[in-house]
Amino acid sequence: MNSEIKLRKAEIKDRDIIWNILQQAIERRRKDGSTQWQQGYPNLDTVESDIAKGFGYVMTVDGEIAVYTALILNDEPAYSTIEGEWLSNGEFVVVHRVAVDEKFAGQGMVKKLFDHIEEFTKSNGIQSVKVDTNYDNIAMLKILESKGYSYCGEVFLAGGMRKAFEKIII
Repeated sequence: MNSEIKLRKAEIKDRDIIWNILQQAIERRRKDGSTQWQQGYPNLDTVESDIAKGFGYVMTVDGEIAVYTALILNDEPAYSTIEGEWLSNGEFVVVHRVAVDEKFAGQGMVKKLFDHIEEFTKSNGIQSVKVDTNYDNIAMLKILESKGYSYCGEVFLAGGMRKAFEKIII
């Protein structure tokens, strides 16, 4: 049976579900021994801000929220200073705060999310997708490699150095 998977803007009514998913992800990162997301970020204010600014997106499976992310167009101040070099200087989509509901963990949801993000990027005529992750987020590093993202260097974000990646879409 094929599930219907959609990417849509998050709405304020989704806030509590999104925050629950993020709390699961924060705990998963802690159990994995990661330092990422262990200093009070992201938090409920982050979710509310994402939704208010139109950055928050959810990927649903048959109408149920499975994944949360923030998609920001052309605006990540930390990306202006990179130890390394981006592949491009054109318009880009920034991917932040990817979190999967435990119920959907291990089902390839983040790969599907990136498929949707790349389609969103292409359909809006945007050149590339840029993303960063913690050096110890092995799952995300493997996903980025499998999806053809190029390692570009390091950026300083949220109090630490992050590995930065980019993929040219158009």
